[in-house]
Amino acid sequence: MRFTHPDGSTVHLAYCSNVHPSETAEGVAAQLSRFAAPVRARLGVDSLGVGLWLAAPAAQNLVEDPRALSSLCARLEGHGLEVVTLNGFPYTAFHAPVVKKAVYSPDWTDPRRAEYTLTLARLLARLLPDGVETGTISTVPLGWREDWTGEDTRIACDALNRVAEGLEALADESGRRILLALEPEPGCAVETTEGLAEALEGVDGRWVGACLDACHMAIQFEEPAKSVNLLKDAGVPIFKAQLSSALKVADPVSPRARETLEGFAEPRFLHQTRERTLDGVAGVDDLPEALAGGLPGSSEWRVHFHVPIHHPGEDTTQRELVEALDALVGGEEPVTRHLEVETYTWTVLPRAERPTDDDGLIEGLARELAWTKDRLDGLGLRAPGNGRTWPYEC
Repeated sequence: MRFTHPDGSTVHLAYCSNVHPSETAEGVAAQLSRFAAPVRARLGVDSLGVGLWLAAPAAQNLVEDPRALSSLCARLEGHGLEVVTLNGFPYTAFHAPVVKKAVYSPDWTDPRRAEYTLTLARLLARLLPDGVETGTISTVPLGWREDWTGEDTRIACDALNRVAEGLEALADESGRRILLALEPEPGCAVETTEGLAEALEGVDGRWVGACLDACHMAIQFEEPAKSVNLLKDAGVPIFKAQLSSALKVADPVSPRARETLEGFAEPRFLHQTRERTLDGVAGVDDLPEALAGGLPGSSEWRVHFHVPIHHPGEDTTQRELVEALDALVGGEEPVTRHLEVETYTWTVLPRAERPTDDDGLIEGLARELAWTKDRLDGLGLRAPGNGRTWPYEC
């Protein structure tokens, strides 16, 4: 979906398709028909943005088979869907029974990561809608921190610069600028915006910049406006932002809080947990570790569990997400023009909150986008349909 900022520029809004478990090109196309098209219809908009996740096997198949790529383009057009951004973070098997730290492999010291990223870039240059010349790809923040060395950072940055050269060549060939955005995440070699600014020194900022995830910033207790200004001062462009909300618990040792937290301690994804202490931000790599005594429990916990962004209440970082939106697109001009709602955890929510069928997931995705539209309206952005009322009031 395209919104018009008060400065006249276009801001794109999409939802990320990594919520759907598809590893093949055919599966991706089927998920567009099964979920994305009904979300667009439920919102009553002419066009819906989709941030595609293409697993490495699916991406390779689309590059090697022009008919498969043409079929995907036709499916997108036929359903009123458009793609300006790809999620290039998970390489494959994102919906395996256990993902955890495997999501960070291959990292940027492994040639497969650069190859995959350039494959995605070639695909996105073909998928961009007419009249749109810039696309973005979000990616791993170098790799997981354990056993990561300064030499690994040097190797990774060399790989990023080689990818930048490939992106520049692709732009010369296709007329489309595809930009790569590293996404800081708790527990990784790059956890924060400050760490990203340091890591990207010497990397070509024309092609490689930041993807800010609101959930990740909130977990690290970052203040969005300060983070945005830090990157600006460091000369690191923010190419993309992911709109997400974390789980927050004010009193983690209370019986009620522990019962709530135990309901979110599921086996598939990693749920890094942080607590702000007098000595700084303390953290563990997964929620069960925190529940077993890995954190003091004397103050608020924030948990890397992407909860639906339209859910209000004191148990989410929705307020921090609102602050992030203000910092990103609430100024005289947008800091970034690509926004992606990324709640990939719908199928692992506590059972009482989990959709029970396709319609429940479609409804949830539509409500997240409607909530975002209302926030963008409040910042002065003009919604699709010249202000036509959407079917939801959030």
